[in-house]
Amino acid sequence: MNAPERRLSTPVLVIGTGGAGLRASIELAERGVGVLAVGKRPKTDAHTTMAAGGINAALGTMDPEDSPLQHAADTIKESYLLAHPDIVRIVTENAGRGIDDLVRYGMPFAREADGRISQRFFGAHTWRRTAFSGDYTGLEIQRTLVRRAAELAVPILDGLYITRLLVRDNVVFGAYGFDLDDGTRHVIHADAVVLATGGHTRIWRRTSSRRDENTGDTFRLAVLAGARIRDPELVQFHPSGLLDPEDAAGTLVSEAARGEGGHLRNADGERFMRRYDPERMELSTRDRVALAAFTEIRAGRGTPKGGVWLDVSHLPRETIMERLPRVHQTLLELQMLDITEKPIEIAPTAHYSMGGVWVRPEDHGTDVEGLFAIGEAASGLHGANRLGGNSLIELLVYGRITGRAAAEYSASLSAQQRSARAVEEARREVDELLARDGRENVRVLQRAVRDIMTEHAGVVRDEAGLLQGLLELDEVEERFAGLGVHPDIAGHQDLAHAFDLRGTALAARATLEAALERRETRGCHNRSDFPALDPSLRVNLVWSGPGQIEREAIPPVPDEIASLMREVDTSSHKLVE
Repeated sequence: MNAPERRLSTPVLVIGTGGAGLRASIELAERGVGVLAVGKRPKTDAHTTMAAGGINAALGTMDPEDSPLQHAADTIKESYLLAHPDIVRIVTENAGRGIDDLVRYGMPFAREADGRISQRFFGAHTWRRTAFSGDYTGLEIQRTLVRRAAELAVPILDGLYITRLLVRDNVVFGAYGFDLDDGTRHVIHADAVVLATGGHTRIWRRTSSRRDENTGDTFRLAVLAGARIRDPELVQFHPSGLLDPEDAAGTLVSEAARGEGGHLRNADGERFMRRYDPERMELSTRDRVALAAFTEIRAGRGTPKGGVWLDVSHLPRETIMERLPRVHQTLLELQMLDITEKPIEIAPTAHYSMGGVWVRPEDHGTDVEGLFAIGEAASGLHGANRLGGNSLIELLVYGRITGRAAAEYSASLSAQQRSARAVEEARREVDELLARDGRENVRVLQRAVRDIMTEHAGVVRDEAGLLQGLLELDEVEERFAGLGVHPDIAGHQDLAHAFDLRGTALAARATLEAALERRETRGCHNRSDFPALDPSLRVNLVWSGPGQIEREAIPPVPDEIASLMREVDTSSHKLVE
């Protein structure tokens, strides 16, 4: 095929235009280094906009006793000791600077009467360290970064789908992709590439991710390039995802609904958290509440649609309108439901990929020279349970650090070797998919994979189910050969969905295999056949392809952090997330 092809060149290519990608791009532009940012979604509507609650930094504006070391201790403790101590320390020590950067860019944080940035309790933190902007913090961060990128004239291409990273002798030299509207191919040469392409939670049927984001394309791009995936089985299931309408299943009801005093009830009207965490009740940890709801549903005490009730109708209407405006508006728009009068039907939903591409702590470089990964695409900070508010600060800290590292790497090159064979292989892959005219529908196959993951690798897993999931995944992948791909006048979304499907299948296999290998229950990972935590499995599982898993030792926690990981009951007055 002689498809139109556009060739571009840039010192650094950033793939993904959410908060992580934009922060890296801004760092490069501020350093005077050429950068091109590309994203398949509009930059104003990246997944970062969905983050509601807040962003963490030990600023001490409300609790002067707080410190970056205590933030690190809380993070490692709640990770069930699977977080990488060096990555944690880098994030917590640089968090204050991340907030300062946002303020410099014009971020409208909530403030106290005397001008201090307000901070609230959130996510099992010892002190108040979560800064926020209403219940739409991520949206404001994205707006702030988009505005700063525009001030710096950062070139951004929306609607560009990347199908392959271009690699020669384990050195990245760019990427290949196509325009979602007109199908124009793009060959982008770059000295360094930063992956900021999100996680893989859309491979479950019920998820807080929107339809065509977090489909697993990060895993596919990285593994085909020669990088590895760390802890793909560690996925946080949020307790409160909507059940309908079908096309919005999994849409998040903010944690703030429980934090403000919402009650969880089963079909019998019972506040069931008394059975699972009688002291903290609805203020228990995310993983525990999700497991409790799952157990109630499986035991036959679920609602008519297979969920549980989240009720805030007993709260004053003024409280709901002031503290939960986004939740109120979302339910009106999606279900015509007034939460000031009626409860919300919810169930656990796949929410955040705590695993991701294996990266070095110091700069988030990967196994492939010149390739970096940041944000939800990367791994190492969250372990087996993510503290709410840590993901937003992570992307700011490592966006800056990795932007600097990519700039220095580009400047260090005296020449770059490219590979015509790698470009041709990427080109041929697109041609081959476009030539298919089978009867299999890509959306049907995507749903089949999501059904497998929902049934066999959800909140609770066991060996029989995981093995069955792998068998069923084999059967679905055999059907890929009969796929039909049909771009039309509306665009090349069908081609993008076909690549998404390949990423989804690869991410599903990595997750199932790693979940099978982790024979214990730890944090978000519940094995009903191995209900206890196994100290010998305080390791990261590193996946490099089908059947290829290594156990990687985690460095010891430094004494100054370990001494702060004490058992402190601070749950009586805040949400533990």
